[in-house]
Amino acid sequence: MPQDQQIFIGASRKNDDSLNKDEYLTLKFGNRHGLVTGATGTGKTVTLQVLAEGFSKAGVPVFCSDIKGDLSGIAVKGEPKDFLLKRAEEIGLSPYVFEQFPVIFWDLYGEKGHRVRTTIAEMGPLLLARLMDASEAQEGVLNIAFKIADKGGMPLLDLKDLQALLNYMGENATELSSQFGLIAKASVGSIQRSLLVLEQQGAEHFFGEPALKITDIMRVSQQGYGQISVLAADKLMMNPRLYATFLLWLLSELFEELPEVGDPEKPKLVFFFDEAHLLFNDAPRVLIERVEQVVRLIRSKGVGVYFVTQNPLDVPETVLAQLGNRVQHALRAYSPREQKAVKTAADTFRPNPAFDCASVITNLGTGEALVSMLEGKGAPSMVERTLVRPPSGRVGPVTDGERQAIINASPVAGQYDQDVDRQSAYEILTARAQKNAEQDAAKQPEQENAGSRWTLPGFGDDDKAAAPAGQPRGRSGYQRETIVEAAMKSVARTVATQVGRALVRGILGSLKR
Repeated sequence: MPQDQQIFIGASRKNDDSLNKDEYLTLKFGNRHGLVTGATGTGKTVTLQVLAEGFSKAGVPVFCSDIKGDLSGIAVKGEPKDFLLKRAEEIGLSPYVFEQFPVIFWDLYGEKGHRVRTTIAEMGPLLLARLMDASEAQEGVLNIAFKIADKGGMPLLDLKDLQALLNYMGENATELSSQFGLIAKASVGSIQRSLLVLEQQGAEHFFGEPALKITDIMRVSQQGYGQISVLAADKLMMNPRLYATFLLWLLSELFEELPEVGDPEKPKLVFFFDEAHLLFNDAPRVLIERVEQVVRLIRSKGVGVYFVTQNPLDVPETVLAQLGNRVQHALRAYSPREQKAVKTAADTFRPNPAFDCASVITNLGTGEALVSMLEGKGAPSMVERTLVRPPSGRVGPVTDGERQAIINASPVAGQYDQDVDRQSAYEILTARAQKNAEQDAAKQPEQENAGSRWTLPGFGDDDKAAAPAGQPRGRSGYQRETIVEAAMKSVARTVATQVGRALVRGILGSLKR
């Protein structure tokens, strides 16, 4: 097969340490997903960089997260260092060319890359409930909130929009429960407290506009290289649930937006999910089932998903079964769980009679891995002990100056760096509340005068009966509606009378367009 249809991974070796053959990932199987596992310090990041470079050179856009900062070096030209040149010579990589790759840096906080956001409405109730670690009752309340917003024509863009809507729901729970099902005030309060926690953890940076366009992570450079989108995740990892939910939302957006393409000659996009265990830790069963469904179906949309994690046990078996291309770096086997992980990893490979997988996994050196890729008609190749090739970009992080220069020259420079706060649920509720408050304030003097009038015995009831229909009866202790109460009544009327547009949500709850 021509080499331009393959990605060179490295060279496998025999038991006598002599090189056996070159190992490749065939592009037409790149959307069949993959798994890169291994203990810390065994070479997973370099393997990820090698695969990302290979896809980029083939014209395939790549999205990956940079957990420690050292993956950013892919944006600049590599340097001829002794250990790199030695590995290239060992595997027969000639010529070994150093080059830089087209990179777009992204950052939820806007510090080390372009701001990347989505809206509350686009994320949907399922992923938002996952982000908040909501209970079943709280998830039900969130679903009702989204339904009210959809029907009432109130865009939910950021956290303050959702807070305003929850305030309305909590104060008007009895009325709304008759229309949408039970809304427990306790559940509303718990969600509001969770939103405050998310805000303190920096989630407000993630929600808002302009929202990320999927097409901006699927660019190809003028030279024909796929753009590599690198998400700065060192700070984001301080909130692991936000990190996992963001990547899952992005995967969901790809699934919902991209058209069916079957099995293309090469992927439309390759998505690397680093620290994949964070996605599945404590995830409810329904979420895992939907992730499995997305992984299974997104292949036909030309997207390859590669999970990167320390332990193959981090990935549920139902998802693991979908991952055809595998790279296994060294694992340690001291504890019973580690020994089970080694056995699991060994059992997932097509056996090689030349060696025992389980024993080799614990003895692999840095930059060495067991490799099995799909070949032929889509069957996995026999596992081989492989020396992974050195990357062409820099091994290590970029400097602050280099990063800023790349950001300034980015094809999306200026598109996401300024916040946009258009009219949404918060502004709509506030405007309606103010209007109702002004109307109530205008009526208040008349109502107070009516309430303080002296009446003759026997005429009080007649006076009350003569009051205009629908007008509140005058009383000395009258308290006008609060802004929240006025807003609730206004929105309740809107919800009851307005036929909202039908908004359809996909497998993971994100909006279908």
